Amino acid sequence: MQTILYVLFAISFLPILLAWAGVYFRIKQFKRFDNHHPRQQQAALEGAGARTQAAQANAWEALIVFTMVCFIAYASGLDLNRLDGVAFLYLVARVLHPILYIANLAWWRSAVYAVGMGCCLYIVFLAASQ
Repeated sequence: MQTILYVLFAISFLPILLAWAGVYFRIKQFKRFDNHHPRQQQAALEGAGARTQAAQANAWEALIVFTMVCFIAYASGLDLNRLDGVAFLYLVARVLHPILYIANLAWWRSAVYAVGMGCCLYIVFLAASQ
């Protein structure tokens, strides 16, 4: 299987991992996890917990974009083996993004987000050039 598909599989777990991290922050801030009203409790988070929830939302959004980029690359007939380097760079950017988000390093977070989106645009450009 091509590297880009392994990357797609790996990043599909990021939102789930961030949801688990969000549980940690909810217990830390509220002293309990409210499984009856989880969205209300999430909305009341502050600081690192709120940033974790925002990073999770961003991870879902980025996953949708990357999934479509993978589909476009595949449907165009692009040799997916050519995408190993850019796929790995995307993976690194997506792993760094929530870390920087939670750490409140906004400029660095925005920079790695731009790198990730640049990877997506590059793949689409390659597919369109077929």
